[in-house]
Amino acid sequence: MLTALLTIRRSPKQLLLAGLLALSVMRSSAEPPAQAAINTNAGTNRMHAKGSFTVKLEPQKDADSDPKLARMTIHKQFTGDLEGTSIGQMLSAGTEVKGSAGYVAMEKVTGKLNGRTGSFILQHSATMDRGAPTLSITVVPDSGTEELTGISGTMQIIIANGKHTYEFDYAIKP
Repeated sequence: MLTALLTIRRSPKQLLLAGLLALSVMRSSAEPPAQAAINTNAGTNRMHAKGSFTVKLEPQKDADSDPKLARMTIHKQFTGDLEGTSIGQMLSAGTEVKGSAGYVAMEKVTGKLNGRTGSFILQHSATMDRGAPTLSITVVPDSGTEELTGISGTMQIIIANGKHTYEFDYAIKP
């Protein structure tokens, strides 16, 4: 992803933000995937979904924006256990220190998850502290619709050999 983002003509600010995004999602691949279904004490089954996706980030212009701040739109196409699309917004900030930056994003996912139709919202929060990235992607509580009402969970993004994949651990309250 980093290579793809850097091959497009971008400003130094956009390069920093693209690097932050790519490094933060690559770092998330170090966490092991969860089991296919895990019983919890709350009476719900934890489920696991995996697959791949494509992503398109589009920088947005703000007339009065500080050069260290940026806004981008997110467009994804998911395949695998999650079949669907997403749209979203990302806000990011860079610093004078090389390798330090952060971003937040909200992304609405619409489609079919292991046979259940509906939508839900993912909240992203990432920082890079002098090159050490952290990333959290969590389902916004009560954002599920239709057959995904009551969904909760976390998503990991893995980038390997230029391909984007996801691991999604989730539960749907009965």
